[in-house]
Amino acid sequence: MSVERENDHWLVRPRTIRWLWIAFSAVLALVVILQFGIKVKGYFGIDGWLGFGAVFGFLCCVGMVLMAKGLGQFLKREENFYDD
Repeated sequence: MSVERENDHWLVRPRTIRWLWIAFSAVLALVVILQFGIKVKGYFGIDGWLGFGAVFGFLCCVGMVLMAKGLGQFLKREENFYDD
């Protein structure tokens, strides 16, 4: 196990990252489980499906990451772009 330095920011510590993954996964699972007891009235029909919010959020996040990667490739400059 790696030794955590005290001067590291709390968001970059492996223990905190692991805890955040567990907490966010538990909240997402709880929201999907609650949809069994709470009727969600969807406006378009598809948004009333079980787990739609979780799937839609995940796909939007993946789309944003892929768009950012593509934009980064488009805007990337050479390492010596500002040199004489």
